[in-house]
Amino acid sequence: MIRSELLAKLRQENPHLTALAAEKALDTILDEIAEALSQGHRVELRGFGSFFSKVRVARVGRNPRTGEAVEIAPKRHMHFRASKQILKQLNRLTTPG
Repeated sequence: MIRSELLAKLRQENPHLTALAAEKALDTILDEIAEALSQGHRVELRGFGSFFSKVRVARVGRNPRTGEAVEIAPKRHMHFRASKQILKQLNRLTTPG
């Protein structure tokens, strides 16, 4: 599902919302999730899953072409852990029989 499909579904489920209001609501939710993650907070959406970030420490890597050592700066990496409810639903869809 892409953003436009999500917006269409949001408007379908909430016909009282205008297109602008639905888009603003979606933007606000996504911006708040991104802001919380950038500050190192964990975001949990009950029944869906949780987003969290981890810091990858600085390390020395290698340039694959030359073999030269390259310093890699520390950086944040986002993780997502699906809720039990979502995992159960996913596995129900893929289980044969």
